[in-house]
Amino acid sequence: MGGVGDCAAACSWLDSTAVMSEEKLVQENAPAANETLQEAAKPAAETIPAQAAAAKEGAGEPAAGAAEEPEAVGVAGEAEAHVEDALEVARAEARRVREQMLRIAADFDNFRKRARRETEDAARRAKEDILRELLPVFDNLERAVGHAEQATDAAAVATGVKIVLKQFVDTLGKLGVVRIAALGAAFDPNVHEAIQQLESADASPGTVLAEVVPGYQWGERLLRASMVVVAKAPPAPAAPETGAGETADPGASS
Repeated sequence: MGGVGDCAAACSWLDSTAVMSEEKLVQENAPAANETLQEAAKPAAETIPAQAAAAKEGAGEPAAGAAEEPEAVGVAGEAEAHVEDALEVARAEARRVREQMLRIAADFDNFRKRARRETEDAARRAKEDILRELLPVFDNLERAVGHAEQATDAAAVATGVKIVLKQFVDTLGKLGVVRIAALGAAFDPNVHEAIQQLESADASPGTVLAEVVPGYQWGERLLRASMVVVAKAPPAPAAPETGAGETADPGASS
């Protein structure tokens, strides 16, 4: 019995010694084994990411560089939204300017119509004022005609007509119309219209000899030019002519 126990103890000691030796060998050789494993794993570590990226691209998944695309899409969307906002502002401004121009055009058209109406009214009132001033002259002229039909004295009729004529001239003066002086004055092409020239030794050339139709001015505006006859110098007397071959006769005086 003692031999069997000793044998078992010996076997147990051998087993424990073997285990300790194996652990010691593992601990001593572990660093070298780790370095060998790391050296062997380097090619695989460099190759696996590239293969994974290629697999992702082949499967339709975005690669690492494609991560920036969503950001670019967001920037483009913001730019497009900004452009749309600016376009809407421009459209609103265009509508506002168009409405303003339409209002200005309508106001100008109304102003043009009002100005034309006021001009026509002013011209009408001016004519009315002139006619109102001339009506008394026409009334007196009508009375003079009626009196002339019954009068037996021609001198009285002439006196009445002269009175009416003076009233007409005074009325024209009140309206600012002035008769142009012509008879005996120097010819002025601005207010005179020559219809004839007559030789005259008494008047200097360019002098108005006669007034055929009187002219009138309204302020500085010429209503009608005076139609006049203008003097011109008479021709010079011809010098006596002597023949080239004629000689004085000495015996003619004797």
